Amino acid sequence: MDFYKYISPRPEEAAMRKEVVNRIEVVIKELWPTVDVQIYGSFSTGLYLPTSDIDLMVTGKWERPPLQELEQALRKHEVADPNSIKVLDKATVPIIKLTDQRTDVKVDISFNVETGVKAASFIKGYMKKYPVLPYLIFVLKQFLLQRDLNEVFTGGISSYSLILMVISFLQLHPRIDPTNPSENLGVLLIEFFELYGRNFNYLKTGIRIKNGGAYIAKEEIMKGMTNGYRPSMLYIEDPLLPGNDVGRGSYGAMQVKEVFNYAFIVLSHAVSPLAQSYPNKDCESTLGRIIRLTKEVIDYREWIVRKWGGRDLVRPDNRGTNHRVTKQNGCNEQQRDSVSPHSADSPMSISSPQQHSSASSVSSLSGSDNNGAKFNGKGFHNPPLVNNAVLANRGYTQHHRNTWRRRKRDSLPVSLSR
Repeated sequence: MDFYKYISPRPEEAAMRKEVVNRIEVVIKELWPTVDVQIYGSFSTGLYLPTSDIDLMVTGKWERPPLQELEQALRKHEVADPNSIKVLDKATVPIIKLTDQRTDVKVDISFNVETGVKAASFIKGYMKKYPVLPYLIFVLKQFLLQRDLNEVFTGGISSYSLILMVISFLQLHPRIDPTNPSENLGVLLIEFFELYGRNFNYLKTGIRIKNGGAYIAKEEIMKGMTNGYRPSMLYIEDPLLPGNDVGRGSYGAMQVKEVFNYAFIVLSHAVSPLAQSYPNKDCESTLGRIIRLTKEVIDYREWIVRKWGGRDLVRPDNRGTNHRVTKQNGCNEQQRDSVSPHSADSPMSISSPQQHSSASSVSSLSGSDNNGAKFNGKGFHNPPLVNNAVLANRGYTQHHRNTWRRRKRDSLPVSLSR
């Protein structure tokens, strides 16, 4: 699918992020030479968007996480924007949050929290098992990001919760084979929105991933809880940490349900025979009705390619170390161009009503007719076609609210330093 190929990380972006990690690691190693610094989260799995943050875990011997000591060192070395450094010592997992001075990349640093590294390994295992998983994750992460529902503290859900929801959806799907890379991605996307936007009973049901996946009654979950605790609205049993509810902090889970329902309605209408008879002239792609990219992010990615395009490129491997990739004769860039949003390749089809209740004709999620009309990137830049602004684009931006409001920096594109 064209959107996946366009939005998935480029070697230049991986190289830039590794430089950010190296600068922070130098500061950490100066304080504690024997500690281990590991990458986890989306940068480790490769499921990161252009504006996603980097998660780092420092392993060492301390009675308490030395948050303030590292904060002072980061300020001294001017690695981060001074106004961006925040110590969250009262959080469930104490962390330091910062924004890199040179690149505007956000970083979260934690101490001795090995569950994050284990979770990254767990996700990589399912990415190999279910080839369709990354395609769905990138679309869904972008969908939630532009509505400010991709972070727990903004009323949304975490990336880990979202990934577990997709894994559960694939595990328990009654018809498709999630191990088949040729499954119809358009149908899967609509059915995901239908499940979690309409059909899933959040009040009575929890999600379990272990042992092939299952839905569990919250009444049964409560029997194992003590001290008056109750399952959260979005109860997701942590497959790596028994007793942990991954979704317990997602107080805005019902807002996520609303936007999933909105997406189901919009996409279902877009692939119906009626919509094909009366095409929407304001939106050239079906997926563009629910997803769009801002010019700031496009400019930011172009700036990264210009700045890091001539260097040896690095990518994190499964252990957080690096593989080096060297561009030769512009081959990588040509391949990237061939799968850009303006490419004529990779239609993403929507199936017939026998396969999905709302998709009543063979259609294309990357085009507008059933003869295989191709994806046009312009569709991602159109405003959402819905009267409810909250559902259409909560927050109306696809980047974190504070990241893009800082003072102008000479090294960054002007549009990113506002």
